[in-house]
Amino acid sequence: MLSAIVAPLMALLVAVAAPAAAAEGNMCVENATIAELQQALTEGRTTASALTRAYLARIEAYDRAGQQLNSVREVNPEALALAAKADGVKPTPAQPLAGIPILVKDNIATGDQQHTTAGSLALAEARAKRDAPLVARLRAAGAVILGKANLTEFANILAIDMPSGYSSLGGQVRNPYAPTVDGKGVPIVSPGGSSSGSAVAVAAGLAAAAIGTETSGSLLNPASQNGLVTVKPTVGLVSRAGILPIAHTQDTAGPLTRTVRDAAILLNVLAAKDPQDPATADLQRPDDYTSSLDADGLKDARIGVPSDPADPANDVYYGKLGPRATAAMGEVVAALEAQGATIVRANIPTEGWIGGPGTDMAILNRNPESKTRNEPARRSIVFVYELKHDLDAYLAEWLAGTEMRTIADIIAFNEAHADKALRFGQDIFLAAAATKGDLSEPEYAAARASDLRASRGQGLDAYMDRHRLDAVLFPGTAGAAIAAKAGYPSVQVPAGFVSGVNGKDTPDYPLGATFAGRAWSEPTLLRLAYAFEQATKARRPPPDLPALAGGCTP
Repeated sequence: MLSAIVAPLMALLVAVAAPAAAAEGNMCVENATIAELQQALTEGRTTASALTRAYLARIEAYDRAGQQLNSVREVNPEALALAAKADGVKPTPAQPLAGIPILVKDNIATGDQQHTTAGSLALAEARAKRDAPLVARLRAAGAVILGKANLTEFANILAIDMPSGYSSLGGQVRNPYAPTVDGKGVPIVSPGGSSSGSAVAVAAGLAAAAIGTETSGSLLNPASQNGLVTVKPTVGLVSRAGILPIAHTQDTAGPLTRTVRDAAILLNVLAAKDPQDPATADLQRPDDYTSSLDADGLKDARIGVPSDPADPANDVYYGKLGPRATAAMGEVVAALEAQGATIVRANIPTEGWIGGPGTDMAILNRNPESKTRNEPARRSIVFVYELKHDLDAYLAEWLAGTEMRTIADIIAFNEAHADKALRFGQDIFLAAAATKGDLSEPEYAAARASDLRASRGQGLDAYMDRHRLDAVLFPGTAGAAIAAKAGYPSVQVPAGFVSGVNGKDTPDYPLGATFAGRAWSEPTLLRLAYAFEQATKARRPPPDLPALAGGCTP
């Protein structure tokens, strides 16, 4: 397992040492934005090869050694060769990412020498037959695909209470702000799930940016935990083809970056119609998302804060926040008002329906490390029923080099290698395998209809209509479910810091502010997030991950 990761990396690092230090000294890559890299490449102050060597050196220093963040599951053995080809190419409107190293989550198909595994031992040797359309678009834009980022195994749909960032193939990702783990090797401060590796790598300066995926919270949560910007797009804005699935009605991919502008730059590349994905047929987007960015973009905006202390039973998003998170979000609201936004405080009445009767199902939890072992756990009916249908189709169409062709094959492999593959069990996979796999069951159709009714028609749509809102503000990942079930977009930006987990003292770690809205409202959300970002400058890089060369400011 380790040889597949270490050998290519060590071979690449033979060419790294001295040039990496020089390149990083020139460019200070550990906190450089895509916009800054574009300018440096255009002006000839660095090269794609120098950037790639610098990031590879940081991966070796902090991901494999040092804090052992374990965010990069596999380095692309072709990374330096790809960078060398890009050395004479400068960023242009046609190729805005020329020479810029990008990581992609290891559930996204890359039709090259890299594996596409979803963190599963059962798929350890699997390779994609071709690039996912979003990867093809990154390559066409000139990006250097640096490697595959670690993730929660199967995007956290394998087992109940699997720790975020853990996979049987890739091990455990750690949070760069607080990398300490407990006696079982589980992080005390979560790295976020399931795009944890993508987020940690960007936060730690191991790549210019990364692509993650979300079904419900898997972009927003790691962005919040690692002090990053993300866009969880409208379902259908970015092609889902080639993404190892959980549930097609909610799955999407999106950028993880250090700034709102960088997220907009990446969204320009990713957002496109794709005949392989029918959800993209109705896609709506501007010519350039960066044109939406306005430092005065909060003036006259109406933003809903779904919190009414007078109605505590429905004050689900803010009512249970801890003291520091409450204070941080209070500062967010104050900043929004100071920039000219009108804040409307009112609960979302249908929140109590989200994940309620008729939309979730009981699954027996046999995870030996869970505090609720041998008790039923509730999971989304839509997720469980779509999983078998979608995963079986993906395995057959997209992967080579593996005998795994159905979810049943993976279950059987895991059972045959239980000592390595089933530390936390596979109870959700077992429940999914028991469905018909053709989505014909009435309980599935009813659950999906109920999700849409609660999240769209009588949820976000009704709430935003009633209060004439441009966006809804959520703390961290709290609003992930209602937006994800609706298929609506969210944009998150760093907002502050909190500390402590379950009564344990911890170092400070980030908290994000999430702006959610209606379908295709990404330009509006980016405008609001950018104005907030420029007014607050709340992001601080993680400590103890300094530049590898002199001349860079921490």
